[in-house]
Amino acid sequence: MSSTDEHIEKDISSKSNHDDDHSYANSVQSYAALDDQADNEDMTATSQLSRHITNILSNEDGIERLESMARVISRKTKKEMDSFEINDLDFDLRSLLNYLRSRQLEQGIEPGDSGVAFKNLTAVGVDASAAYGPSVAEMLRSIATIPAHLISKFTKKSDVPLRNIIQNCTGVVESGEMLFVVGRPGAGCSTFLKCLSGETSELVDVQGDFSYDGLDQSEMMSKYKGYVIYCPELDFHFPKITVKETIDFALKCKTPRVRVDKMTRRQYVDNIRDLWCTVFGLRHTYATKVGNDFVRGVSGGERKRVSLVEAQAMNASIYSWDNATRGLDASTALEFAQAIRTATNMVNNSAIVAIYQAGENIYELFDKTTVLYNGRQIYFGPADKAVAFFSNMGWIKPNRMTSAEFLTSVTVDYENRTLDIKPGYEDKVPKSSTEFEQYWLNSEDYQDLLRSYDDYQERHPVEETRDRLDVAKKQRLQQGQRENSQYVVNYWTQVYYCMIRGFQRVKGDSTYTKVYLSSFLIKALIIGSMFHKIDDKSQSTTAGAYSRGGMLFYVLLFASVTSLAEIGNSFSSRPVIVKHKSYSMYHLSAESLQEIITEFPTKLVAIIMLCLVTYWIPLMKYEAGAFFQYILYLLTVQQCTSFIFKFVATMSKSGVDAHAVGGLWVLMLCVYAGFVLPIGEMHHWIRWIHFINPLTYAFESLVSTEFHHREMLCSALVPSGPGYEGISIANQVCNAAGAVKGNLYVSGDSYILHQYHFAYKHAWRNWGVNIVWTFGYIVFNVILSEYLKPIEGGGDLLLYKRGHMPQLGTENADARTASREEMMEALNGSNVDLEKVIAEKDVFTWNHLDYTIPYDGATRKLLSDVFGYVKPGKMTALMGESGAGKTTLLNVLAQRINMGVITGDMFVNAKPLPASFNRSCGYVAQADNHMAELSVRESLRFAAELRQQRSVPLEEKYEYVEKIITLLGMQNYAEALVGKTGRGLNVEQRKKLSIGVELVAKPSLLLFLDEPTSGLDSQSAWSIVQFMRALADSGQSILCTIHQPSATLFEQFDRLLLLKKGGKMVYFGDIGANSETLLKYFERQSGVKCGVSENPAEYILNCIGAGATASVSADWHDLWLASPECAAARAEVEELHRVLPGRAVNDDPELATRFAANYMTQIKCVLRRTFLQFWRSPVYIRAKFFECVACALFVGLSYVGVNHSIGGATEAFSSVFMLLLISLAMINQLHVFAYDSRELYEVREAASNTFHWSALLLCHAAVENFWSTLCQFMCFICYYWPAQFNGRASHAGFFFFFYVLVFPLYFVTYGLWILYMSPDVPSASMINSNLFAAMLLFCGILQPRQKMPAFWRRLMYNVSPFTYVVQSLVTPLVHNKKVVCNPHEYNIMDPPSGQTCGEFLSTYMNNNTGYLVNPSATESCEYCPYSVQDQVVEQYNVKWNYRWRNFGFMWAYICFNIAAMLFCYYIVRVKVWSLKSVLNFKNWFNGPRKERHEDDINIFQKVPGDESKITKN
Repeated sequence: MSSTDEHIEKDISSKSNHDDDHSYANSVQSYAALDDQADNEDMTATSQLSRHITNILSNEDGIERLESMARVISRKTKKEMDSFEINDLDFDLRSLLNYLRSRQLEQGIEPGDSGVAFKNLTAVGVDASAAYGPSVAEMLRSIATIPAHLISKFTKKSDVPLRNIIQNCTGVVESGEMLFVVGRPGAGCSTFLKCLSGETSELVDVQGDFSYDGLDQSEMMSKYKGYVIYCPELDFHFPKITVKETIDFALKCKTPRVRVDKMTRRQYVDNIRDLWCTVFGLRHTYATKVGNDFVRGVSGGERKRVSLVEAQAMNASIYSWDNATRGLDASTALEFAQAIRTATNMVNNSAIVAIYQAGENIYELFDKTTVLYNGRQIYFGPADKAVAFFSNMGWIKPNRMTSAEFLTSVTVDYENRTLDIKPGYEDKVPKSSTEFEQYWLNSEDYQDLLRSYDDYQERHPVEETRDRLDVAKKQRLQQGQRENSQYVVNYWTQVYYCMIRGFQRVKGDSTYTKVYLSSFLIKALIIGSMFHKIDDKSQSTTAGAYSRGGMLFYVLLFASVTSLAEIGNSFSSRPVIVKHKSYSMYHLSAESLQEIITEFPTKLVAIIMLCLVTYWIPLMKYEAGAFFQYILYLLTVQQCTSFIFKFVATMSKSGVDAHAVGGLWVLMLCVYAGFVLPIGEMHHWIRWIHFINPLTYAFESLVSTEFHHREMLCSALVPSGPGYEGISIANQVCNAAGAVKGNLYVSGDSYILHQYHFAYKHAWRNWGVNIVWTFGYIVFNVILSEYLKPIEGGGDLLLYKRGHMPQLGTENADARTASREEMMEALNGSNVDLEKVIAEKDVFTWNHLDYTIPYDGATRKLLSDVFGYVKPGKMTALMGESGAGKTTLLNVLAQRINMGVITGDMFVNAKPLPASFNRSCGYVAQADNHMAELSVRESLRFAAELRQQRSVPLEEKYEYVEKIITLLGMQNYAEALVGKTGRGLNVEQRKKLSIGVELVAKPSLLLFLDEPTSGLDSQSAWSIVQFMRALADSGQSILCTIHQPSATLFEQFDRLLLLKKGGKMVYFGDIGANSETLLKYFERQSGVKCGVSENPAEYILNCIGAGATASVSADWHDLWLASPECAAARAEVEELHRVLPGRAVNDDPELATRFAANYMTQIKCVLRRTFLQFWRSPVYIRAKFFECVACALFVGLSYVGVNHSIGGATEAFSSVFMLLLISLAMINQLHVFAYDSRELYEVREAASNTFHWSALLLCHAAVENFWSTLCQFMCFICYYWPAQFNGRASHAGFFFFFYVLVFPLYFVTYGLWILYMSPDVPSASMINSNLFAAMLLFCGILQPRQKMPAFWRRLMYNVSPFTYVVQSLVTPLVHNKKVVCNPHEYNIMDPPSGQTCGEFLSTYMNNNTGYLVNPSATESCEYCPYSVQDQVVEQYNVKWNYRWRNFGFMWAYICFNIAAMLFCYYIVRVKVWSLKSVLNFKNWFNGPRKERHEDDINIFQKVPGDESKITKN
């Protein structure tokens, strides 16, 4: 604090002590009364408040004054705030604070302030600390136990174990106070916050007394839910809209009806937004997108502050912030905590905050603290007395340990404790959570708490609070809003605001819109060219009739199936919308309604583009009316299917289930649209589906409009050809549906009536029906969306393999990590001379390292002349601010860089790096990436088997794994599955596994660790660093980056390499005992002493200008270069280079190979792991089988008992088309699943040379093929037998062989090829859907081969694999199956007079296929044109004798897929040739990406002269 700051603060506080009448505590009460003594100046000030706010925010000087005030009050607790002299403030600021704090102006606006008190709060939840890990076996077991489960449901005996997640918590938080919740992960902090905020839907029961200024919880939640807000630990915002749009939306939803000075709504939103954004330093980000982990936007700290402003806009009284500073570094975390403090002080609301790693400066901002230990409360009281409470108990707090760290350390299990106990207290200190709780309940502090609880209850009578909140609520509610509504603005206003935000989202996400539109345009051009000029414009023919139907069906299908993307979109925005619901901002149905309007323009443009191209190129009906009907029908059906899939998403809890249901629904819509299965052929028992199918109505409208009044010239007359040259048309008939004997033309209306059972009179009726369906689905969607549940949370849950569940319960699954002695014995053997071991180990040095990368057309230097060394037995820390190049240096040293230019020397024992360097180092990355389906022991064995030397026997490798498990204290959960965060290992256990995976590889030279403590609570961080220390003491060399460690952690390291921005060195040398060596250098250079309780790490970062409150003038890089310490360090490197070459290098030839294991071993291990990965993913396997069986059964039952008619042959053909659609759904599922193992390999296993990339690809393809073959077998049973096709071995056997054994091989390798060359899953799905749709279009089902344009026929028809699949699958269904025509399928004609039918047609029948029913008749000859069904499908080029040829072709395709998969993966992912930039659609539309570089400054950093700016002049 600068001297002027101190002087002014003293001045203000001394005044306030003398002049208590004007102290802030009284100013609120006196303000409410506004007695006669209140000077007139003050009266006018408040009445013209809006003018003052505008006044302050409209000029630079005012903004500066407001920022200064925010900085001053960001450090004051409630007690200090009460003595803060508000009357000495500047005139404008005083009226502003008075407005914000008391709000009880003469205008009669009631405050909604409320504190909260609670007594004996107990939350009961499902006991889910451990469960059996998922697997196919577990899934089958759970299906078997369904009956027992149902019985227990009916007998009301619950078979679900319960436990108290938190119990007997008591406390009081007054309005204006901040409570700090301390506890380790799993202690119940989140549950505690949720209970106070009323977010208790996941809990079984909540007991205890609540008092929100007197009101109980049920009344508070039902009437005033908007006053209590729970802010989850993750920031959920729409990433593509700007900060200003996000905050404005929140303010609009909560603008009160009664506003000061009758400001307009617009003024209110502008003023309050500018006010908060000025206070929290967000004004410069107004036009920047909010962003998230994948979308570039504001920085992490700024995004947290956006969440804070959004929450402040709610005007609530009580805020709960869960793990608020997750993912932020220390300086940003402090800034965020100060922002919450400022908000509490300005608006007098309460904040309850849980933070896992809090520095001392954060802790000092809080008024009260509560400590939780395994769900039990062991302290609640003033924050400044908490440390004393536990010190009196007998615990010793080390000098430089922060208060929060000390309070967390107290709650560590007694066996694993890290704190020392005062002499004489060894037997007195509590040793378990129960004993701690007893000590607390018997303490005087607990009695004080009970007294303050009773006092709080007395001071807040229920009636008074209820009246006050009722008035406040009525003043907030917009006119026309129901009195008991939770929402401030009425329903239609909510819809309007959501709609405006919807347009902002569309505008922000222009890339998606462009990709969406371009996919429609490309597809339209393909369809248009494929059906180019079906018939001559002047005369249509019957030969083109089938193609017209095929074209209309395909366009209809494309327009509706593209809506499947709605499912993914719904799930991506769900967390944001659910958060807003918990904030009581708007009805979820309002958000559903706005989507209709905001998405419409894009969809309209897409449909118009599709229609223009697909209508005029094929020369459809040349009438304006018909064309506009075409657009109208397609647009309607697209809207309708879009809401169908939104409805599916609303009904589902997970994306996997929604996609499975969506896939089945698409199939139903397709089959019953009336093209692949005409209405006349549908079975009576299932025909009703077409009545509820929007696609049937749309297809009838499209087809009937197209064929209405069309007269088609006959393309094939019967009889014709040799012997019938001069015959009259009166004796012929056209071979087309709807033909009339003796007519050369076929009427379009008659054709569609006989072919599809359609009629033009239904066209407009059907459109009306679809409008009703669309409206119906909108209503369903809107009503059901109100009941959307939040995505379920829960504590960390360990998943054990069956048979390995521990008996002890999981309160302490973590065993103690090994001590130094145990570690030495385990790693080096017993009775070893440690000094000799260390002296023989290799030394790694580097000198004059520079690293330059190409950047935005120029180059940028990331490392500049860095030198140093790592000696065995020592731990070297690598520190620096964000962006200083710590991780970059670590990656350069570990040889993990594949771009840019590195210059300088890196040596082992002063010789160039040996070939074995990569294999003799371990590298623990910051992100803990592991295969979720493996157990801890399996993960370690996999690493050991593939990374230890070949010569080591397997038993020995496994023995070593057990050693490492014991050293890391993982024996209690060695058989637990890794899982995903929340269901599986917790953060600390994951970190230990990451370290273990590197240790089992026996790194002989060096262990690199990248930020091993990030994301851990202070206790876990300590345990990891202790383990590293013991590792170093047993001779391991360790180099570790660490981000602003606490003092206790920092002092565990031996040496420090400090970098500043630009990768320049600031210090390299010993740290010394109590950091003395290091501090001596920095105190000498800076002239500032480091305090006894100050954290040396923060002190040095502040010195060099990297900390939260740092500002620096000298260049520390230059100071270092000129210092004697630098010269000494350089001399030491030179000395090492002189001495070390004489040492023998143990360059084991076995270590020189790239991989430790040979290729067969790699294949064996990876195959075993991949099999386990599938076996333990029952959700994936279940979805796969459900999709297959449901779809195949549906197709099989729809075509049940296919008959001997001509229609039967066409049905065999079209049912195969439907079967192919099932494989599309399976490929999309396979992409999602295969992506995870690709990510894991690329992020971790590739760099550590665990195994060759081709092993992963081949093993995944093999196992995926195994499961897909099983699925196809189920499909075969569900499709082939219900349809009653030929059961002979030559037919059924070939179909089985081809469909079940060969076809999966094809589509699995094809699907994986697409995935392995795509940058991500959405791109892969997009490429796959377009390729798949093209192959379906070209295989001759929708457009017969002879009608295709020559280009497509010669190229795509012959190249498309589906051409051969269709030929192979259709022939066994129809071969040698006799045709028996249905009555409407006969060609009926009259013979010339004097001839019988037999005489007339004998020549024709000898030359052609077919048979005659009534040879002796003299009129109406009934002639069936085919004898066997092979002849029906011959027009589609399907022949029985092609089948083995096609079998050979399929193997060619399979081999091509495998080769393409390996080749493309190598090019795109290994060599990284930038196909990614080609597939990266964004870059097509946007220029090169510009980085946003913000200076890392804390907006609440003290600035000299703040106090003078805000006081009266």
